[in-house]
Amino acid sequence: MAVSGTTKTASDLQMNYMTLLVTQMQNQNPLDPMDNADMTAQLAQFSQLQQMETLNNSFSKVLDSVQRNYASSLIGKEVSFEGTATDGSTETRTGKVEEVTIGEDGEIVLTLEHENVNLSDVTSIRD
Repeated sequence: MAVSGTTKTASDLQMNYMTLLVTQMQNQNPLDPMDNADMTAQLAQFSQLQQMETLNNSFSKVLDSVQRNYASSLIGKEVSFEGTATDGSTETRTGKVEEVTIGEDGEIVLTLEHENVNLSDVTSIRD
């Protein structure tokens, strides 16, 4: 039995495994059955994988919240970042944070007087 497509989550992987397992059990040799210990160990591994995936998603949400709170604390502060000068060279620029938004790609964007800067590009912060 071929599994088509890309599995994206532990639940998808576990469902595909269960489908394969049922098919194998239906077609197994009754004189040489599958080992129960192996099946149990594999199911336990999938359960652990699913729990780790859930934990990872939770940590990701906490990190997003912390970053957004941190970014909002920068409103009214002066930040420095690497920018491009008119001659194309790189220069350190500064500006006062007026607004914090979330970009289309999920990146936190600081709005300064005349430009937008990603939070990850900030090199220093002053009151």
